[in-house]
Amino acid sequence: MRMETKENTCKNFINNTWVDSASEEIIKSINPANKEEVVGYVQKSTAVDLEKAVQAAYKAKKNWRKLGQVERGQLLFKVANILEENLNDIAETMTREMGKSLPEAKGETARGVAILRYYAGEGMRKEGDLIPSTDQAALMFTKRTPLGVVGVITPWNFPVAIPIWKIAPALVYGNTVVFKPATEAAVTAAKVVDCFAKAGLPEGVLNFVTGTGSVIGQKLIDHPLLNAITFTGSETVGEGVAKSAAARGIKFQLEMGGKNPVIVTEDADLDAAVEAVISGAFRSTGQKCTASSRVIIESGVYDAFKEKLIQETKKITVGPGLNEGIWMGPCASESQFKTVLEYIEKGKAEGASLIYGGEPLTTGEYVKGFFVSPTIFENVTVDMTIAQEEIFGPVIALFKADNLEEAIALANNTKYGLSASIFTTNIANLLEFIDEVDAGLVRINAESAGVELQAPFGGMKASSTGSREQGEAAKEFFTSIKTVFIKG
Repeated sequence: MRMETKENTCKNFINNTWVDSASEEIIKSINPANKEEVVGYVQKSTAVDLEKAVQAAYKAKKNWRKLGQVERGQLLFKVANILEENLNDIAETMTREMGKSLPEAKGETARGVAILRYYAGEGMRKEGDLIPSTDQAALMFTKRTPLGVVGVITPWNFPVAIPIWKIAPALVYGNTVVFKPATEAAVTAAKVVDCFAKAGLPEGVLNFVTGTGSVIGQKLIDHPLLNAITFTGSETVGEGVAKSAAARGIKFQLEMGGKNPVIVTEDADLDAAVEAVISGAFRSTGQKCTASSRVIIESGVYDAFKEKLIQETKKITVGPGLNEGIWMGPCASESQFKTVLEYIEKGKAEGASLIYGGEPLTTGEYVKGFFVSPTIFENVTVDMTIAQEEIFGPVIALFKADNLEEAIALANNTKYGLSASIFTTNIANLLEFIDEVDAGLVRINAESAGVELQAPFGGMKASSTGSREQGEAAKEFFTSIKTVFIKG
C-alpha cells in the first residue's frame, strides 16, 4: 500500500488531494523499539492548511448530507474492504511507529474493519421515529440530522481503532470531518485515511491535517465553521478542549482516561484473576485508557494472589513488537518512557514497596528502545501519586481490603471512573459491585481493558464528558433531533 509521499513524508489530505503543507516543515516519527529507525515523516502544518481543510469540509457538507444515509453506508463498506486488504501493512506500520506487538496491531486493525462494517450497516437503519399526535389529522415524527463539520482529534495509543470509531459514525450520519491525529502515530493514521481516499468519498468529506496540537488542534476547535469536536487524549488537554468548545457553544465529546480498579474477592478464581490482571495491566505496555492500574484484593487471598501474580509476570517477554514471541513492546515514545520512570521513582519516594520490575531495560536488544519492565507495587496508600494519577504504562499498585465494601470504597477513591472489574463467584458480590462502583464500563470476571464495538463506551467523573462513543450511542453525539409536524 503506497501513499503519495515526498521523501517519505505523509502529506495532508484536503479536498480529496494529498497536498504539501504551507510550512514545508516536517516532524520525524521514529520506531520506539529502535530510535535510530525513522518510520516516516509527517508535516508540521499551519493555520493556513487547517483553514483549507475546514473550508473543504464546509463546502462538502450539503451534498454529503443529501447523498443519503444508505449511500453513505455503502461507501463505508468499501472503506472496510480496502482496510482489510491492507491489514498486514497497516498493522506492521503501527507496530513500528508506536510499539505494540504485531498480533495486537493486527487485532486492532481487524477491529477497525469491523467498526466500519458496523457503521456501514447503520446506513440501512432508521433515521427517526413516528410519534402519535394529539391532532388526529396530523403526522408527527422525528428525523436525525447531521451536525455539519466535525473535528476529530485522536491519541497515539490506538491509531486505527479510535479514529475509525469516531470518523465512521460521523460520516454515515451525514457529517463532514477534519481529522487531526497525534503526531506520534500520524504515519499509521495517514494509511487509514488513504483507505477512505481509495473508496471514492466525494471531495471534502474527509480531510486530514497533521501538526502540533497547539496549532492545528486549537485552531480547529476555535474555527467558526466547526459544529462539533470529538477528542480522546489527556485530561489536561481535554479540559482545554471543553473550555474552548463551551465558549463557542458547540457540541463536544471527551474521553480522558482512567485509573481502573480490579477487585479480587476471597471466593474468586485466582488463576483467572491473575491472567486478567496481567493482560489488563501490561498488554499494550499499559498504554490503554481502560488498562488495569489498581488491584484491590481481599485480605484472605492477598498473599496467594500476589505470589501467583509475580510468578506469571516473570513469564512476560519484552522486546520489539515485530519480533516473534514478544508479548510486551516498548513505551510509545521517549517522552512516555520518561514519564513512566518518573512515576515509578515517585512511588518509591512516597513509600510504596516495589516488589517486581520497575527498571528501564537499556542493555542488549533493548539499548535502542524505550523499554520498561512490568512493575508491581504494594503497600500503596490512597493518597500516593501512583494511586491517583494515570501513569499510562506497565505499572500496577496492589491494595488489601478486609471486605467487599472496603474494596469498592477503595475502587471509587479516585477522580476517574472509566472502567472497573471484579473477580468473584458470588452473585450478591457482583450485583453489589455493579450498583456501587463508579465506572462507565463494568466487567465481571474479565479484565478491565476492552469494550465491544457495538456497546456504548465512556466513563464517569473526570474520565468522560458528553454522550457515549461507539454502538448506537454514537448517534446521540453526531446528530441532532428534528421534530416534524405535518398538518393535512
